[in-house]
Amino acid sequence: MKILPTLFMSMNNKHYILLLTFLLTVNFSYSQNQETNKALVTDRPDQTEASSTVGKGILQIETGGLYETFEDNNIKTENYTYNTTLVRYGILDNMELRVGWDFVEGVTKVNGNKLDNITSGFSPLLLGVKIDITEEKGAMPGIAFIGHIFPVFTASQDYRPETTGVDFRFSLSHTLSEKSSLGYNIGAEWGNDSPEATAIYTIAYGYSVSDKFGLYAEVYGDFPEVNKANHLWNAGGTYLVSNDLQLDAYLGTSITKGQDLLVGLGLSYRIKKN
Repeated sequence: MKILPTLFMSMNNKHYILLLTFLLTVNFSYSQNQETNKALVTDRPDQTEASSTVGKGILQIETGGLYETFEDNNIKTENYTYNTTLVRYGILDNMELRVGWDFVEGVTKVNGNKLDNITSGFSPLLLGVKIDITEEKGAMPGIAFIGHIFPVFTASQDYRPETTGVDFRFSLSHTLSEKSSLGYNIGAEWGNDSPEATAIYTIAYGYSVSDKFGLYAEVYGDFPEVNKANHLWNAGGTYLVSNDLQLDAYLGTSITKGQDLLVGLGLSYRIKKN
């Protein structure tokens, strides 16, 4: 799941934009043989989605928890996300289905005093698909397309918007050396009960310290049509317990105004087909 707040929108023409992009992507998608004896590749802990799918018949569960806070004019908001679960299942060698759900608790403090209006519940369910478009070849990056919708009726009352949200992005990746890689995403999302589009971007650098331990640093953000741009960063590490189990930890904050601290932990587990 993503750390950026879930965005929502009225579907109308946005459905057709997403559908058209999906159909164009399918025309260029390819079939690949997933080598499941290799270490799993995850879409967490950073905001940058990987440019590969899990493989046909593979179930991958990626989950964790996080804490984020922001204080402005003596008003401090704290959000505790107890799970950021994303379930990925490969229906083809180059296509996966994606389902995710977050349980969040929000606390507000004024001058250090905790208010009684605590919010808690599930954010809208994430339903989506990822499709591999091309493998990395020389200077050509690996590319995948990802699209999600967030149905209104799946959210708890405290986190229920008036309209359904939609996002899409293209994920690209480059291998820089045997130990380092670069990944980046570009796309758009519609939400906050507004028909206005918000462009989104991420860029992450990863480095393998060893076969088990990896580090990354990332910058990400968005460019709303009618508001100021938001830019954030985070960094962390991953530990490969086995080829099918990975642990992670990370921290970050905003470059522009909006987030004082972000801290999270998580794990990812792959279940192979028989």
